[in-house]
Amino acid sequence: MIRDAEKGDSDAIAHLYNHYIENTAISFEEKPVSGAVIQQRIESVQSADLPWIVAVEDDTVMGYAYATKWKERSAYRFTVEVSVYLAKQAHGRGLGASLYETLFAKLRESGIQTVIGGITLPNPASVALHEKMGMKKVAQFEKVGFKFGQWHDVGYWQLNLTS
Repeated sequence: MIRDAEKGDSDAIAHLYNHYIENTAISFEEKPVSGAVIQQRIESVQSADLPWIVAVEDDTVMGYAYATKWKERSAYRFTVEVSVYLAKQAHGRGLGASLYETLFAKLRESGIQTVIGGITLPNPASVALHEKMGMKKVAQFEKVGFKFGQWHDVGYWQLNLTS
């Protein structure tokens, strides 16, 4: 089941996300976050009239996706950056695509024109997901993130939702 994130989801989301913070360069955050911090982020996204959704199986959050403003200036108001994270046991089951399909539908309904996804490289699974969703690589920034004692590149994928 995919639904909008609720207040009671924040601890489970934090637990899921902290795996990526502590063990991968997929997120450039370097310190674990609390459920309270995640709750603040969810409220910030939702108060901007953007979606934060979760995939739930047997009352367990198995993944989540959300959109944030791409930039603050008003001319960017029809463009968002999207993110998706899955629990380890949810990989390879199509859940990421289901979350993005739901997220993109909500964004289309709200008038969003363009979605952008940033991916720490290399990350073949994330690249495959974004390209499966129809996103095209439009940029790569070299050595822009420093984590675990090494530099990481970030690629950007983009999709126009209205064409």
